[in-house]
Amino acid sequence: MRPRPWTLLLAAAAQALVAAGVLVAAVVSAADTATGHSYQRSSGIALTVLAFAAAIAAGFVVPGLLRARLWSRTPALFTQLFVGTTGVYLLDGHHLNFGLPAVVVAIAGFAGICAPPSWRALSRLGLQEREELATEAQAATEEPARPRPAQAKAAAQPSAGAKKPPSAAKARPTGSSSRKASSRRR
Repeated sequence: MRPRPWTLLLAAAAQALVAAGVLVAAVVSAADTATGHSYQRSSGIALTVLAFAAAIAAGFVVPGLLRARLWSRTPALFTQLFVGTTGVYLLDGHHLNFGLPAVVVAIAGFAGICAPPSWRALSRLGLQEREELATEAQAATEEPARPRPAQAKAAAQPSAGAKKPPSAAKARPTGSSSRKASSRRR
């Protein structure tokens, strides 16, 4: 199997960082909810559950990127778009310590996915190339089936009962019969 492009590894690393960051946020949210520091207890529980689900979903995409699976491209792009938007929102709120790393990771992940080598690896064309390589490798490991001597001799000689095709002159209808055939078709 061909090695993965480094840009795809960059995208997978950015996706893993996003999943880890969301997991840390989910743990902090769970701790705040448990200690009573959330705005409302019910909304804190709901946000904690959603944060854990988002961390699992983001982490699920990482192996797909590493294996260059076609389905992983879209969720990875949407994840990076969401993280970038959230980072800009945090920068706007003067939270440079969270916003700047989020924007940098989102740009790196987005660039890693959209780079031509990664795009080819994650496209249908890349999938076809991988399948062709796999079938070539499988064909190289298998020995071609050799015909038995009796089968090879029989295949080379025409059978005695085979008829030759009629000549072109015999197959062509005469003038009057061709007019009758054409009038029947109408």
